[in-house]
Parts: sequence; structure tokens; C-alpha cells
Amino acid sequence: MNVFILHPILDDTTTLSQRKNATYYLEEAIGLATAIHLNVRGTRLVHLKKAHPKMLIGKGLVEELTFLKEDEAQDFDLFFVNANLTPVQQRNLEQALDVKVIDRTGIILEIFGERAQTKEGTLQVDLAALSYQRSRLVRGWTHLERQRGGGAFTGGPGEKQIELDRRMIDQQINRIKKQLKEVERTRKLHRESRTKVPYPIIALVGYTNAGKSTLFNRLTGADVFVQDQVFATLDPTMRQIKLPSGDKVILSDTVGFISDLPTHLVAAFKSTLDEVIFADIILHVRDWHDPNREAHADDVLKTLKALDVNIHEDEHILKVCNKIDLVDKCETPLKKTHSNQCFVSAITGEGMPDLLEKIDQILSKQYETYTLSFNISRGDILSWFHDHAHILAQKNDGTHFYLKLKISAKNINRAALYFKNEWVML
Repeated sequence: MNVFILHPILDDTTTLSQRKNATYYLEEAIGLATAIHLNVRGTRLVHLKKAHPKMLIGKGLVEELTFLKEDEAQDFDLFFVNANLTPVQQRNLEQALDVKVIDRTGIILEIFGERAQTKEGTLQVDLAALSYQRSRLVRGWTHLERQRGGGAFTGGPGEKQIELDRRMIDQQINRIKKQLKEVERTRKLHRESRTKVPYPIIALVGYTNAGKSTLFNRLTGADVFVQDQVFATLDPTMRQIKLPSGDKVILSDTVGFISDLPTHLVAAFKSTLDEVIFADIILHVRDWHDPNREAHADDVLKTLKALDVNIHEDEHILKVCNKIDLVDKCETPLKKTHSNQCFVSAITGEGMPDLLEKIDQILSKQYETYTLSFNISRGDILSWFHDHAHILAQKNDGTHFYLKLKISAKNINRAALYFKNEWVML
């Protein structure tokens, strides 16, 4: 399918950074289009003082696009506006151009729909897509009004097509929500089972195409799908790795974030992103070769904030500056003084020991030393502490075990929950 891409720069809403880097955001839009195999026939950057309520753009530009559509060299059957359109704007543009119109939210949903692999991912995409479609039902359907009910004059009007469509979508939304609740219940059980053998969770987050999956593969030796395209990873993947200290952690790869990520998409994927919400450490992977890395970092932090993650905990979020193999280190010196920042190349492996060491250091700060005792018959308690703490000393007097150990605050609280009144702190 041939597509024409329009990237509007709105003086009243576009940030200074977005105006300065408009060409980059147009290239990002091209990346979104090619991600679902669209053939880009033409592109346009357009400056607007404000959005026109009827069609976003003015009549003059609409006429120009209509002319282009009739040119064999630039003809297109899909018009992609790299912004979020109102339902009325989308409908009016489709009528004026006589082609299908899609906005930024719509194309991201298309990509997510194509990439989702797991049952939960598919359901979440379907839920977000239906919520989006429901908002697109505008009152242009009176010509499809169904027959009047009852007698020819006494009965009220029958159900209009828009009302029928809305009711059908609502039914599908409710059905998917019920299915998701069951899937989320299973995920919760899996999470609870992990907390009984609770290795720390390390979650990878970052702007799409920052190199998270490549980094994940480098650290775990896995073969997660990697490609130089947006949203290459959609469904979460988890693997166990060992740190230099010998401690084991679970590394989780997640969907990449993007600017203007639709709010209902964030809401739909909230359960999938629970690994980020409950993570002990978040690795914020940044493409250090990207000139727009600061703007991308802001977009990621905004999304984390929307997930109720405390983005101000410096020890909780470790900045991982990736792709340093592409950076001219003479022109851009790497400042390695920050305790919560490290520079790596997931491709070459440079900086990996430093990254693992920093993870170890952050986790070690969460540990404290305790001495405790419990009945010698409780081998299950002994086994649990051996799995979830550093045992510094151990002895028994024939009736009780005595342990001196280093353990995280999170794990000591879990132990108190699992083994109530069955061990004593000394």
C-alpha cells in the first residue's frame, strides 16, 4: 500500500525541541510506516500556527495533496498524519482526499497488532484498538438509520448504525476485559511464585530502537528477536543472569516507549509492564549516538511516571548509555563519573563488566546484616534463607539454628510474611 506522510509542526503545541528536530520526527514517522511494510510515496513537513478544527490542515494544502494523489509518480491510497487526529478531522480528511487516513495512534496500533505474539499481548492490543475505534464513531451515520420500530408513525426510531456499532464494540471490550482478567490472574500467580523464590527483578526500559533487546541478548546469551526497527519487541521476555558477586537476578526486556504514546495503550499494557513497576532496578537504555537522546529520555520518564514509577529515585534507575561504538569519543567524551550511569555497547560488549558491577553495587546497598534463630525442625526456613540471603555464619545447638546473614529489606519483610512468629531476631 502506498502512503503519503505529513508531519505537522504546530506553533501552539509543539515543543521547541520538536520544532528544532522536526526532520528527525518525520524520519521516525517513516520508520513507523515501513515497520508495517507501507511504501512511502511522499513526505511533507508543514508549519501551522494552530490546528484547524475541521481537518487539522488548511484547504489549500488539502487541494495540493489531492493534486499529488493524481500524479502517477506520487499517487497514494493511504494518508498518514504524524499527529493525533480528532474523529471529525479524520473523517473530513478522508472525504476530502478520498483515501484512507490514519493518525499516529492508529499506526502504532497497527504495528502492535502485527507484533503481538502472546495471548495477553494480543488481547491488550485488541482492547486498545477497540477503545480507539469507539472514539472514531462520529455522527455521520444517519443515512444508515435502521427502520422505525412499531407502526409507521407511532413507533420511535429504531437503533441507528452508530449506536449499533458502539454497542457491539462495548460488548467486545467487555469480553476482552474478562479474558484479560483471567490472564492477569495467571500472571499474578506467576509473580507470586517468583516472590517465593524472589531473585531481584532488573527491568530494561527505553525509547524504541535504543538497543534493549540487543543488550538483553548480550547479558543473557538469549536470542530475542532483534532488528533495526521500531517496536521490534512487544511481548516481555525474562531470563536469569548471574552477577559478579554470584547473586542471581531476573532480567526483563519490555516494549519500547515512544513520544506521544497513546494513553489507552499505556493503560492496556500496564499489566505487561508490571515487571517495570515492581522492578528492584530499572535500566534506562539510551541510544547515546542519537542526537535526540535527551528528548527521548524525557518521553521515557513521562511514560514511567504514567505507570506510577518513582522516577526520582536515582539508585532505582540506572542510565545505560548504549551504542558507544558509534560515538566519536574524541568529539563526544564519555563522562563516567556518575554513579547511576554507565556507557556500553551491546554490539561489541564494551562496558558490560562495569554495568554488572554497578547493578551489584546498587543491590548491595539494599542489604543489611541480621542474626536470627529458629527451631531446628524448620529446614524449610533454613533453605529459604540460603536461597534469598548471603549466609555469613551458621550453627545449631541441637534445638535451634542460628544464622548471621545479609539480606535485602524486601526479602526480610517477605520472610516475616511467610514464616510468621516462627523465627526470632537476635
